[in-house]
Amino acid sequence: MADRTETEKRDLAKELAAAVRGEVSFAAADRALVTMDASNYRRVPRAVVAPLDAEDVAAALRVCREHGVPVVPRGGGTSIAGQATGVGVVLDFTRHMRRIVSLDPAARTAVVQPGVILDDLRSAAAAHGLTFGPDPSTHSRCTLGGMIGNNSCGSHSVAWGTTADSVRELELLTYGGERVRAGRGTDPTGAPTGLPPRLRDGVKALVDGELALLRTGYPDLPRRISGYALDALLPENGTDLARALTGSEGTLGVLTEATVRLVETPAARVLAVLAYPDESAAAEAAHTLLPHRPMTVEGMAADLVGAATGLPKGGAWLFVEMGGGSPGEAAARAEALCRAAAADGSTDHTVVTDPAGQRALWRIREDASGTATRLSDGSEAWPGWEDCAVPPSQLGPYLRDFRALLTQHGLRGTPYGHFGDGCIHIRIDFDLLTAPGIRRFRDFSTDLGDLVVSYGGSLSGEHGDGQARAELLPRMYGPELVGVFERFKSLWDPADGLNPGMLVRPARLDENLRFEVLPKHPVPVEFGYPHDHGDFSAAVRRCVGVAKCRNAATAPGSADVMCPSFRATGEEQHSTRGRARLLHEMLAGEVITDGWRSPEVRDALDLCLSCKGCRSDCPVGVDMATYKAEFLHHHYEGRVRPAAHYSMGRLPQWLHAAAPLAPALNALARTPLATVAKRLGGIAPERPIPPLATETFIRWWWRRRKTTAGAGAPSGGRATAGAGVPSGGRTTAGAGAPSGGRTVILWPDTFTNHLSPEVGRAAVRVLEAAGLRPLLPPTAPLRQPGGALPQPALPRLHRPPLCCGLTYVSTGQLDQARRVMRRTVEVLSPLLQDGHPLVVLEPSCAAALRTDLPELLADDPRAAQLANSVRTFAQALEELAPDWQPPRIDRPVAGQTHCHQHAVLGDAPDRRLRERAGLTGNLTGGCCGLAGNFGFERGHYDVSVACAEDQLLPAVQQSPEDAEILADGFSCRTQLAQLGDRPGRHLAEVLAEALGEAGEPGTP
Repeated sequence: MADRTETEKRDLAKELAAAVRGEVSFAAADRALVTMDASNYRRVPRAVVAPLDAEDVAAALRVCREHGVPVVPRGGGTSIAGQATGVGVVLDFTRHMRRIVSLDPAARTAVVQPGVILDDLRSAAAAHGLTFGPDPSTHSRCTLGGMIGNNSCGSHSVAWGTTADSVRELELLTYGGERVRAGRGTDPTGAPTGLPPRLRDGVKALVDGELALLRTGYPDLPRRISGYALDALLPENGTDLARALTGSEGTLGVLTEATVRLVETPAARVLAVLAYPDESAAAEAAHTLLPHRPMTVEGMAADLVGAATGLPKGGAWLFVEMGGGSPGEAAARAEALCRAAAADGSTDHTVVTDPAGQRALWRIREDASGTATRLSDGSEAWPGWEDCAVPPSQLGPYLRDFRALLTQHGLRGTPYGHFGDGCIHIRIDFDLLTAPGIRRFRDFSTDLGDLVVSYGGSLSGEHGDGQARAELLPRMYGPELVGVFERFKSLWDPADGLNPGMLVRPARLDENLRFEVLPKHPVPVEFGYPHDHGDFSAAVRRCVGVAKCRNAATAPGSADVMCPSFRATGEEQHSTRGRARLLHEMLAGEVITDGWRSPEVRDALDLCLSCKGCRSDCPVGVDMATYKAEFLHHHYEGRVRPAAHYSMGRLPQWLHAAAPLAPALNALARTPLATVAKRLGGIAPERPIPPLATETFIRWWWRRRKTTAGAGAPSGGRATAGAGVPSGGRTTAGAGAPSGGRTVILWPDTFTNHLSPEVGRAAVRVLEAAGLRPLLPPTAPLRQPGGALPQPALPRLHRPPLCCGLTYVSTGQLDQARRVMRRTVEVLSPLLQDGHPLVVLEPSCAAALRTDLPELLADDPRAAQLANSVRTFAQALEELAPDWQPPRIDRPVAGQTHCHQHAVLGDAPDRRLRERAGLTGNLTGGCCGLAGNFGFERGHYDVSVACAEDQLLPAVQQSPEDAEILADGFSCRTQLAQLGDRPGRHLAEVLAEALGEAGEPGTP
C-alpha cells in the first residue's frame, strides 16, 4: 500500500511539473508553510502549485481531476475559519497572479487577478480619487481572491458594504474544467448569464424549484455572510450570479480574474472617538449614529486598548469616521455627530483631524485580531467565534447575552468590531489542548450558534463559515435550505474536488485542530520564555497567522521594522509567520520530521536578520530572533558550525586578541590576504573589513585618566577595579569628571570599544557636560575575600572586558552566551545594588542586556536587576539630568531608528532629546540590513543591501544636504559607510561636536 501511495505521488508530481509552467512543489518546507491559515485548524496538503496564469490553473485542475486529488485556492492565508487549508493541492495565487489587469476611472472599475493585494489596488485607485470599499484589517496583505472567496467586509462597510457589493464579474474554472464568466442578469433562457449549458440548466432548475424557500429562508441584515447567497439569484434581486458566488470559499470554482467596482473617496476624513461608560452602552448607541452617514462605526472596550493614549476618558469607545469635501466640512460633520452622541449617552469625545493621529488610533483597531489573542493576564485566546452578526439595533442586548454565555461556560474574551453593522469580533480563552477543553469549546459553540439565531443573526458576519461554523448552518438556515446548498455544490462540483469539508458537508468544528499535533509537555529549551511560562510550544503558538509580517511595505509615517527579510524576498518562508509555521511543524513532526536538525527550518531562519522587529510589531509578540537563537543552539549542538559562527559569533574574543595588533591588521585588510581571511571566516566577499581602532575606548579612558588625574586619583595598586567604580554607596570621580552629579556606569560594549571609540569619547563628554559622572565597570568582581572592596586602580587591560553576549546569542552559541553573561552579572551586580544606572551606547547591546540576558539567566534574580538598570544614552540624560539644556544645533535629521531600539528599548527619549537640541524631523523605520553578523555572512549580501534600500538609503538620499545623518548602531553606520555616500553618526557625537562649538553648558 505504501509503495502504491509513493507511486501515485511521483506520478502526480511528474504530471503537474509537465503541465504547469509555474512552480510545483512537493517539498516538506513548502507544504508546511500552508498547513494553516489564521484559524484554529490545520490540514496537510500534498503539494503547492503557484500558477502563472489562468491556463496554468486549468492545467493543474486537469491533472488533479485525473488523479482524484482535491484543490484548495489560497490567497494571503489570513482566513479565520479554516477555509484556506486543504489536504490536496494548494493553489498559491500570491506569487504570480497578482496583476491589476486594467483600471477604468470613468467606469470606476478595475480588473484584477486573484493574487492582487488589496492595498496595491487601493494605491492604484487612489491616483484617481477612488478606492475599493471593503477594507478588512489585513488590507496590507490580504488578496482580492481571498476577499471574494470569503465575502470580506472591513471597517467601512457601513458606507460601502461587503465585497459582494463591489463585485461586477467573476471569471472562474470549475473542478471539471468548465469556464464561467459570472455577472448579473439572465440569458434568453432566463438562466444566469455566463454559464456553460450543464450548469445553466441545473442552476435555473434549482432556483425555479426553490423560489419560496430562497425568498423566506435568509435573515435580513447587512452582515449576513454564512452559507451560499442563493437569494442573489432571485429575479427581484437581478439574478446576480457574481454576487451568489462571492463568499463561496473556493468550493464552487477557482477564481482567475474579477471585475470589481471602485468608489469615490472623500477629499477629507476626520475621526470622532466617542467614549461610553461600557461596551453595552457603546453597542446600544452604535446604530443610532447611522443616520449621520458615517463611514465607520467601530467599537472597542478598555480591556482591548490597554494603555493606548489619545482616547477620551471612558470604558468603551466608538471610532466614527466622517468624510467631507474639505477638512472643514468633515470636521463640522464630526462635531455635529458628537453633539448628537452626547445627547444619546456618550460621556466624552475627541475629534482627530491629524492624519498621523488617526493612523495611530486605527492601528489599535487593526492590530486587534492579534492583540486580542492574549488577555490582560497573558492567557491565550483563540478565534472560532470571531465574527457573528446580528441586526445592528439588537447589538446591545445580544452583547449582554453573549457575555452571560461566556460566564456560564467559564470563558473570557474581549469583544470588539463593527458595531455599526452589528458584527462582533472576539478571541476567547478556549482550552484547545485538552479533551475537556475541546468539549467546552464545542458546547459553547452550539449554544452561541443558537443565541445568534435567536436574534435573527448570521453565524458569520465577515470571515465565512469554513470549518469553524459550517457544521452549525442547519441551526441558522434549517435542514431544508442547507440541503439546497448541498445540491448547489453538487451541481458545480459533483466530484467534491474543490475545498472539500468546507461550508457544505463540513468536517466537525472540533476536528483538525492545529494544536493537537504539538507536544503534550514542554520541550527542553535554553531561554526562559517568561511570557509563555517557559513553554517553547506556547511561544510558537503565538503566531495566529494574521500575517502583519507579510506587509510588502511599511505604512506612511510608520516606524515599524517587521519583517525586513520578507520585504526583501517576498517569500513566505522568510516572513515571521512562515518561520513560525515551520517551527510549529517541526514540533509536530509530521511534515518536518528532523526536529531540531531540520534543514527546512534552518534554511528559513538563515535569512532572519534577528532584528527583533516582530517582538514589538507583531500583534501577538512573536519573537523570532529568540526562536532563531534557540533553534541554532540545538541544531548545531555537538556539530561543526558555519565558519561565520566562529568568526562573527565570537567577535568579542577576536577583537580583544587583535587590539594590540590593530595597525598591522588594518594594513593587511587592504591586501589580497583579506580575501583569503574572509573566505576562511565565512564573510561575504563584497564586504570590506571595518578598520580596528588603534586605541580602544577603554585604553583612551585610562590614558585620559592618567594624564589628567587630579587629587585622589589612584596611581597604582591592585588591578581589579574600574575607574571611580562606586564602593559602598560612595564614588570616586574619574579624571575630568565633574565633582557633583549622579554616577552612571558607562558600558564599554565591544563595538564602541574596538571599532568606534569616538562614540564612547563623545558620550563621556556629553554626560559630563550634563553634570553626570560616567565611570567604567571593572573586568572582575570588586569584592575580595572577607568582603573588602579594593580601591579603584588601573585594570589589567589584557583581561577581556565584560560582554553582553549579543554575538553569541545571534549565532545560537547559547552555552558561551550564558558564560559571558554570568561573568557580567557577577561583576556588575554589586555596583548596581545602589541603583546606579548602566548606560549603554550601542542599541543592540542594550537590547541584549535588557532581554536576552534575563531570559537566558532566568534562574538568577540578579539578571533581572541588571536588565532593569539598562538605560540608553538619551534615557540617561532625560532621567538623570532633566534640567540640562543640550546645545542648539538647529538642523534637520535623517536616518533610521535602530531596529533593536524600536523593538525593545523605545525611542521616545531620543526624540525628545533631538527636539530640545533643535534636530528636527523623524527617523525612518525598518532595518539597515547589516544587522550585526547577518550582513557580513557569506550569502546574505544581496538581502542585506535590499533591506537597506527599502527605507534607510532612500531616507538619507532624499534628505536635505545640511541634514544630520543619525545612526546610533555600529551596524547602521557601517552599512551607510559601505553603501551610501553620506556617513552616519551617533547622537552623542553630534551633541559633543556642538558642545565644542558652543562651549560646554552645564546644569542651569
